[in-house]
Amino acid sequence: MGGGDDEPHRQHPLQRPPADHLHLELRGHRGPRGPGFAAGACRVPHVFTPTRDVRVPGLQRTRLSALRVNAEQGGAAGQLEEAGPAQAPGPNLCTSPGAAETGQGRPRLDRRQGRGVVAGLPDVAAASPLGLYLHIPFCEAICNYCNFNRGVFDAGVKQQYLGALSAEIATCRDGSRVDSVFFGGGTPSVLEPSEVAGLIQRCRSSFDVDPATEITLEMNPETASPERLEGYRAGGITRLSLGVQSFRDEELRRLGRLHTADRAVEAFGLARAAGFDDISVDLMVWLPGQTVSDWLESVETMIDLGPDHASMYLLELYPNAPLREEMARGGWTQAPDDTAAEMYHAGLDRLEAAGYRQYEISNVARPDRQSRHNLKYWTDGAWVGFGCGAHSTRDGRRWHNVTETGAYIDRVEGGTSPVASCRTLSAEERLTDTLFLGFRLFEGVDMTAVEQRFGVDVWARWGDELAPFVDAGLLTRDRGRLRLTRSGMLLASEVMCVFV
Repeated sequence: MGGGDDEPHRQHPLQRPPADHLHLELRGHRGPRGPGFAAGACRVPHVFTPTRDVRVPGLQRTRLSALRVNAEQGGAAGQLEEAGPAQAPGPNLCTSPGAAETGQGRPRLDRRQGRGVVAGLPDVAAASPLGLYLHIPFCEAICNYCNFNRGVFDAGVKQQYLGALSAEIATCRDGSRVDSVFFGGGTPSVLEPSEVAGLIQRCRSSFDVDPATEITLEMNPETASPERLEGYRAGGITRLSLGVQSFRDEELRRLGRLHTADRAVEAFGLARAAGFDDISVDLMVWLPGQTVSDWLESVETMIDLGPDHASMYLLELYPNAPLREEMARGGWTQAPDDTAAEMYHAGLDRLEAAGYRQYEISNVARPDRQSRHNLKYWTDGAWVGFGCGAHSTRDGRRWHNVTETGAYIDRVEGGTSPVASCRTLSAEERLTDTLFLGFRLFEGVDMTAVEQRFGVDVWARWGDELAPFVDAGLLTRDRGRLRLTRSGMLLASEVMCVFV
């Protein structure tokens, strides 16, 4: 897997016992039980996850426990209507549909809201530039904790895949404005600079890509060299996301990573020397055998390097992860939940003291260095994903491609749509998306904006249930905004239960 912002499923701890729950992660994988949920029967999409090309699952007017989950790379989607290759909905899903497809005439919101509602919703995202996500499923080796849609590098398959990926982008040619492009994986940095440049050019020929577009490439430290970095820079990459995970060799060995701590430091320096002035570093916390001091050692090393953006994700072990067996053999354990919470707080304290500002549950940045692409997911933006398993959300619709690489290539080469399923979101689903994702952000939910868009008075509808969180210091209500406090972020799942 490539780097920063987006590594395999990591979550923040809650200082409460885990509940029997359903993980509906933003990258679309079914998760095991873990420390990310509060006790109780409520089941909610987990907000403490790395983001990719998706948002929270579409919610039906039922409890989330009733939802079926698609374990597809790139995102979660609730109860999607299947669409085979001959049934791909619409001639071109990438283009903007007519008004009849974007919400006019869709069901009204639940009358419990306490205020009147509008029958059709203005499409906020339609006025904003698109984000593009390109999935590169190849890795030089498979990490022992990874549960993403990826495979070991194969040069022959790579060439076929890149041809299909370029062709899919070309079919979506509609001239829409674009201000972010994200190469995720897998390990996108296994691609040659010329291959990345070719895909960027394909995006430019199919869309109106702004000259100031943020174009991010996930990179593993072991793939960094002066020549490759200079080539990526010359080819159009403007931002690097380095998947460091730890600056301690013992932890890297336990994770099965191919780089060392020194190699990660070297890679960062090479990136700066190549002219990259926007670099994100990804760290993982709650690693096997990790202590608070171990974690802070990595944080301090990162601060000394001075990246522009940083992500902190808590490792969660999937049932089939090889790391589980290795932990059992080695006698390694993860720290208790309260220690993991201490790590989270201590890491944020150090980063804030160094001039970083938290803007999302797992992410901090220097001023004006937030991830533009990921902010699209968290602020109800629109994006189109390309490649196997990639998810898209645009104009009130959500769809995803087939997951298996060979099937994706076959469909595109055969002239049929790679879309596996598509659905139109109801007003209630879009409202819930807005609330769930808004609580990920440090600035929280703008209740006035929600009422203007959806005709819903948030406090009138849910105030009685939210008030105890305000009284407990987990949630603030100030100047028309609802925002989780630092302690509240560790209990966000309990707050989310209010909305389901």
